[in-house]
Amino acid sequence: MDRPFQLLPIFRERVWGRESLTPYFPETLRKQRIGEIWFTHEENETASGGTLGQLLASHPEILGTAADPAHPGICPLLIKLLFTSERLSVQVHPDDAYAQRHHGSLGKTEAWYVLDAKPPAEVAIGFKEPLTPERLRASAVSGEIEDLLDWRKAAPGDLFFVPAGTVHAIGAGMTICEVQENSDITYRLYDYGRPRELHLEHGTQVSELGPHTHYAQPRTLGGGRDELLACGYFRMERLGIEESRAVAGGLPYYLLLICLKGAGVIDGQAFSPGEAWMVPTGAAGFTIDGQTSEWMVTYSAPEAAAY
Repeated sequence: MDRPFQLLPIFRERVWGRESLTPYFPETLRKQRIGEIWFTHEENETASGGTLGQLLASHPEILGTAADPAHPGICPLLIKLLFTSERLSVQVHPDDAYAQRHHGSLGKTEAWYVLDAKPPAEVAIGFKEPLTPERLRASAVSGEIEDLLDWRKAAPGDLFFVPAGTVHAIGAGMTICEVQENSDITYRLYDYGRPRELHLEHGTQVSELGPHTHYAQPRTLGGGRDELLACGYFRMERLGIEESRAVAGGLPYYLLLICLKGAGVIDGQAFSPGEAWMVPTGAAGFTIDGQTSEWMVTYSAPEAAAY
């Protein structure tokens, strides 16, 4: 396990999803509404054969220093593509301690990188003003919560950081690359009248009740790399490649790469937009050949990787 390997997608149907996933999967025109594409769940098949869960069970060294000892056998980060045709529910995710206590799971801190946004192109993060737990619950029941949320305009290239406990929603017409802790624990607070379960008890207990104050601090790293976010769980970088780029090996942790634009060859294997790759810990150096390709690179490390 010393070479990059492709992570094959899992398509998740969602009521707010889309039938067409162009340009990432132009051949995928389905009767179902696909809202999420997952790449690093333990059920994802890999081009190396078997699922990622099976691969990590037999080769736990793939994760290196970025492994989570409390949750062995899973990739600690889940990367996704999101496709929306309607607003997502107003929701919130628990932190690690709450998720472990109630679900035996990781918590869910996440970040969204906007790839495409059709009008009105908006996301909600936190509240316009401080609330009490009682008002949060009452507004979720009445629907007033829609007006209390801080709705913000979104455009391609924007990065939104959503720590656990942040009440949030994503608007219609959005295509997003999401990086998150590998957890599927979501507490719905309000769902626009859709007949789905709400989770007001858990949701009220974990929600931050004021304005959102967590902002990314982007910076240029050089060599086509722009660091979009660095938090305690992961780093996110946009990597632009004009023609060809050598990627140094030997890192003590894994890298995840998802192609956002362009096509070409990574370590001798063809790539196209919407495809994802894992670079195992300690992997040998490799080359990406892809004129004007763009990648999202994410990993867990205290400092920016030297690749």
